[in-house]
Amino acid sequence: MSNTNALTLYTINMSHYSEKIRWLLDYEGIPYIEQALTPAIHTLPMLLKGGRGQTTVPLVQRGSKRVQDSPRIVDWLAQEYGPLKSLPAESLDEIIAIQRRFDAIGKGVARYLYLPGFAHKALILDIWTQFATPWESRIVRAGYPIIKPMFKLKLKINKKHVAIAEQRIDAEIKWLEARIKQGRYLVGDSLTIADITAASLLAPLACPEEHPIYGTSEFREKMAGVAKLWADSPALQWVRDIYAAHRGQIWQVMPNAA
Repeated sequence: MSNTNALTLYTINMSHYSEKIRWLLDYEGIPYIEQALTPAIHTLPMLLKGGRGQTTVPLVQRGSKRVQDSPRIVDWLAQEYGPLKSLPAESLDEIIAIQRRFDAIGKGVARYLYLPGFAHKALILDIWTQFATPWESRIVRAGYPIIKPMFKLKLKINKKHVAIAEQRIDAEIKWLEARIKQGRYLVGDSLTIADITAASLLAPLACPEEHPIYGTSEFREKMAGVAKLWADSPALQWVRDIYAAHRGQIWQVMPNAA
């Protein structure tokens, strides 16, 4: 593949939606270059590149084609690089329905973790600036007193919406517990985008060892400690098992700082 046709994946290191697409590309063996963005600094580039009035990641680009939002990226990858083994045609409707239900709690998971996580300023800043350039790091660290309340407002990080998020997460964890009684995989006898989505979106709660951020002892203690509510859940153990069996080392090639 020539450089002009190389696939570029724009991510934020802590984003579980980014992890979903990164995992999908790795699993399907689709070559890509990852560009790691710095939170807050990422907003204008993603707004301009996405062309949808959104500042979210992940976003993929190949040549002049840009696709933002993880389910739209999955659809585009299937069209451009398919058939994909993670999207078997015979079970497609069921797989996509499960993808939707776990995509729907992604913001809730982030909201749920950030409420207690923001009490640990040093950890948040270290994660946010992992791939920052020196000037980006200075801006984020100096601007944190302004960035934090704006971030909390945008993501609705408050007790009311966190309580709602907890209820919705709990409902999906219970659904997953019932589903995995039928077999190891959510649909059929092999890994699909249904499994990748569920595992990725719940990974910040399950803290699989394979993830370079979620798997650290500091993240588990300071941000994911609230997930003790589901400490004995077979669903979160399933997430860890799926990571152990199928994910492998994340960032075998470290991302470029965007």
